[in-house]
Amino acid sequence: MRRFELAVPQKIDECLAVLAQRGPDARVVAGGTDLLPQLKNHLLRPACVIDLSGLADLRVLERDPGGGFRIGAAVTARALEQHAGIRAAHPALAESAALVGSVQIRNLATLGGNVCNAAPSADMAPPLMALEAEAVIVGPRGRRRVPLTEFFVGVRRTVLAPDELLLEFAVPAPLPRSGGSYLRHTPRRELDIAVVGVASQVALADGVCGTARIALAAVAPTPVRATAAEQALVGQPLTPAAIERAAELAVQAARPIDDQRGSAEFRRHLVRVLTRRTLTRALQRASGGS
Repeated sequence: MRRFELAVPQKIDECLAVLAQRGPDARVVAGGTDLLPQLKNHLLRPACVIDLSGLADLRVLERDPGGGFRIGAAVTARALEQHAGIRAAHPALAESAALVGSVQIRNLATLGGNVCNAAPSADMAPPLMALEAEAVIVGPRGRRRVPLTEFFVGVRRTVLAPDELLLEFAVPAPLPRSGGSYLRHTPRRELDIAVVGVASQVALADGVCGTARIALAAVAPTPVRATAAEQALVGQPLTPAAIERAAELAVQAARPIDDQRGSAEFRRHLVRVLTRRTLTRALQRASGGS
């Protein structure tokens, strides 16, 4: 591993000052489960690494006045997996967190790291997109909010400027009679990355679908929303036929590739299957089922 300078700021302003000074030559680290392997394999060669462990603001996990959640960028996957409020209000997010590596990894891996690494297969990105979460970003020009649907700009690329820091995620309160689900397919049952991941979120109103959100992972350079499938469900009873139609439409949002982990055609098949399953589970939860 190449030598680097280590900075350990105790305040957000101190961290921003280092980022402003070092710019593209700096990388931040929270759990390190993504960054350290990249350093060891010489995929990244930063001159400065900024340890975020001293920034308590990044570990906030609480309800906001509107009934939503503030989730700090350094909140671990294990904390999300076990948090009773997250499990009750946003089960898809808790489910995705529970799939990140082993228990040991989840005790280190952070939500912000999983998202900012911007891998197309990131498990926790699709539920955040389906929940219409926003990334709260801080920098020398102040704070700004970016919807997760606009956060990713390419493979391992986000809207974060070199002198900006992801502070937290703002997740809106769940709508009445709503439910969500996240599922993925992997070659192995554990300790693998998604060949395809799908998050679905629905809310019922007057016996029909009031809103629907479907987000896909590992089928395009970035996580994507299946907007045509969403629109086909709104205003319709969520019958098996309607869900099957949405699953077919979700395939249109996918732009998968062939690689050693699966063919493009196999990935399209998985989008169809996992969309149907997550919508069915989301409907069950919205209807009061477990």
